[in-house]
Amino acid sequence: MTATVRIKKLNHVAWRCIDAEQTRHFYEDILGLPLVHTIQADHVPSTGAYNPYFHIFFAMADGSCLAFFDLGDKRGATVSDDMPKWVHHFAMQVDTVEEVVAMKERLEKAGIDVIGITDHHFVKSIYFFDPNGIRLEVTAQVETDEYMEAAKRRSHDELTAWMEKKAKLAATRA
Repeated sequence: MTATVRIKKLNHVAWRCIDAEQTRHFYEDILGLPLVHTIQADHVPSTGAYNPYFHIFFAMADGSCLAFFDLGDKRGATVSDDMPKWVHHFAMQVDTVEEVVAMKERLEKAGIDVIGITDHHFVKSIYFFDPNGIRLEVTAQVETDEYMEAAKRRSHDELTAWMEKKAKLAATRA
């Protein structure tokens, strides 16, 4: 019998960026995430393919990172044209709604358009785009740990209900 492996935390998530310095300025100088690691290589380690890149990592307080690849082609993150822009995003958590408000003010002072504060009942969030066209969210939990535990217990039943609704929607679209 094999031991169960429990994934502990996010190490990093990576996207393509238009320009490493522009991205560094946004994430480090505006959002306050320190640049903690860089990699420059000409070959992709996992495949051996020739594809020069510069890989940059920005740390969050828990040690997890947002990372980007500058491929030197001046192209940013690519998502499909039929995907609503609000779907793909990074959500970063702060401790209080006051910190969400402070980040909103900081971003607006830097000339960045911000949506929100949006009340999702269990969190309050702001939304904005980075220079690469990636949607970001800064959020703070406003519900109790007991509420979150109850939500966890309901999640499978709610997923089942969604799957049933989705099947009905698909039938009406056919």
